Amino acid sequence: MVSFQKLLTTVFLALAYSESATATPRPVSAKHSTHRLRQVTRELAIETYHPPSSFEASSGLDHPLSKRADFSLKDATVAFVESHLSLGKGALTYKSGFSGEVAHHAYVKQSHNGIPFANAVANVAFNKNNKVVSFGSSFVKPKVIASSAPSITREAAIASAEALVGGKYNDHPTTLEYVVKEDQSVVLTHVVQIENEATGAWVEAFIDAHSGALVTITDFVTKASYRVLPLQKEILTQGFETLVDPQDLTASPYGWHATSTTNYTTTAGNNVVAYKGSTSSTTAQSSTGLNFVYTQSATTAPTTTVNVNAARVNAFYVVNSIHDLAYKYGFTEAAYNFQTYNFGKGGAGNDAVLVSVQDSAGTDNADFSTPADGQAGKMRMFLWDLTSPQRDGALENDIIVHENTHGITNRLTGGGTGRCLQTTEAGGMGEGWSDALASWTEKTSSAVPDYVLGQYVYNHAGGIRTYPYSTSTTTNPLRYSSIASLNEVHDIGEVWANILHNVYAALVSAKGWSATARTDPTGTEGNIVFLHLFIDALSLQPCNPTLPTARDAWIQADVNRYGGANKCLLWKAFASRGLGTGAANHVDNTAVPSGC
Repeated sequence: MVSFQKLLTTVFLALAYSESATATPRPVSAKHSTHRLRQVTRELAIETYHPPSSFEASSGLDHPLSKRADFSLKDATVAFVESHLSLGKGALTYKSGFSGEVAHHAYVKQSHNGIPFANAVANVAFNKNNKVVSFGSSFVKPKVIASSAPSITREAAIASAEALVGGKYNDHPTTLEYVVKEDQSVVLTHVVQIENEATGAWVEAFIDAHSGALVTITDFVTKASYRVLPLQKEILTQGFETLVDPQDLTASPYGWHATSTTNYTTTAGNNVVAYKGSTSSTTAQSSTGLNFVYTQSATTAPTTTVNVNAARVNAFYVVNSIHDLAYKYGFTEAAYNFQTYNFGKGGAGNDAVLVSVQDSAGTDNADFSTPADGQAGKMRMFLWDLTSPQRDGALENDIIVHENTHGITNRLTGGGTGRCLQTTEAGGMGEGWSDALASWTEKTSSAVPDYVLGQYVYNHAGGIRTYPYSTSTTTNPLRYSSIASLNEVHDIGEVWANILHNVYAALVSAKGWSATARTDPTGTEGNIVFLHLFIDALSLQPCNPTLPTARDAWIQADVNRYGGANKCLLWKAFASRGLGTGAANHVDNTAVPSGC
């Protein structure tokens, strides 16, 4: 049995075991919303800082350009932020924006002398009447700003980053950006991407452009006919099925095996490449006509040929299915999704998800790396050695969905940068969202049973979390205040996931359940409403959100899409686990707005 201590010594954990419920509580930390300790190498640890973010919602505010006949998302955003924060011209840089079904979203960075701040950002949402409905910001009032003329060269910064981080520069274009430090001084940095293939590490290193020191990092890694496990099934003991044409052509117009230039007869296509060892080592069709039918053998090692093929096919199917599902609910090309070819619909493209099954870099885990829009996401699925023969994480759907969801939440929060779930609390929420979506995909009726994650690979009915996710406070006592004694992202994620489990249960109880929610997002049933709010709120919330600001984004998402029809239901569900109107600083509050 793998010890908990062994898992703690692994740097990039995505599906770490939760601590025992009887473990000694850890010290209260007030830094969850602004800091995170990153173990860069065995010798180098760095505590990263991110300015506190705020979130404001409204029923619809005019902006300085409201009287213009033509609405320009860029111009309206710049004018509003400059006016709202009393900034002079040139104090911000427009980054990107897109129009969703119910709102326009735009993202800006604070800037100085034309150079953007990496960690001082803002996002604005406009309704379809072009009025401001929400504003998130981590802009700062700096005390000292370094010279905008670098003292060391880009090449020197790359060499410094490689030496300090322990990896190689990956040839992604470097940038010059400011970074705000905790004392509110501002450092000029060269931003360099460093990868280490042996460890799976992938970071942006921010190297002081005057001293060559490492200032901070962005960690991109988030560590849990086809014969497959259908998406609604969690583990392989529920039975493989052969599915015919499961792709959704409204989300994947060329199907799953073609880009704009190439047709594949392997586990490769526009959205996903599933392989073992190298991206060219994919699984070929078992017979002509794009048939991928490989029967997994549970009694032989997962590394046997047929089992490797079964793993690649299942991973390819699940990640494509989540692509199509999330696309239907708003994670599209313009909203920074993962596709090689974007069909002229916006976004950067050339960033399909690369899924490495039976990756040799580790065991008993899985992880997902989310760089900015335009660079491929990378999922690594490992073998689990708690049984003989070993078990394959690529054959447990909840683990694949968990990892894939990291890509969704990291891309949608902050406008496609991959930089905006970097604090301890925000990173914990990333784990919670991933568990919550895995649970959503496996519902087969209006029932909301307790949910357990990772039971197959861990070979334990209790799975890899401390408690099952449950509406029962006896089965799962976690509440907002539980975070006060937690400092590990998976533990914090359990709190957020359990709150969302209760939100889901409340919506389904009140509004019913749709059996076609995975392919038809137009209904009014509770599971459809839940996933719309889940996806919509990610684009609304500020960079590095806290549980209260993420909750507020859910409330505003309901205003934007449903006119606030679910306001009281949502507030009561959040408040039932301590996240009421007065919740702050990890102290519970069960109050709800007047009228609820």
